[in-house]
Amino acid sequence: MFAVIKTGGRQYRVVPDDVLEVGKIEGEVGTIIQLTDVLMVGGDTPVLGLPTVAGASVAVEVLDHKRGPKVIAFKKRRRKNSRRKRGYRDEITVLRISEILTDGAKPTKGPRPKREKVVKETAKDEADAA
Repeated sequence: MFAVIKTGGRQYRVVPDDVLEVGKIEGEVGTIIQLTDVLMVGGDTPVLGLPTVAGASVAVEVLDHKRGPKVIAFKKRRRKNSRRKRGYRDEITVLRISEILTDGAKPTKGPRPKREKVVKETAKDEADAA
């Protein structure tokens, strides 16, 4: 099953467990958010929305908020000693698609637990423990 969602003026084709970067969305890292602008739900019997599919939503987990690569806008007027250099970085939210919901259903999956870092013991620590 897949869905086509719209967020930030762009459209994305998503399936469960996809990770994608979209324009900034409000939400704390590690929470589940529902995106309701679903344009199409595909599968055995595809459903097209006019303009959106009624009762359909996509549950996503917010993984991170970050900034995109720097984009430089450089303008120069030749022989006038006039230059302008301006740069910016987009605000990006990284999302993981949890599930695709239809008929007004609520999300059943919660956020995934974070992995704990495994600390390897050195030979010195093992000797001290013995």
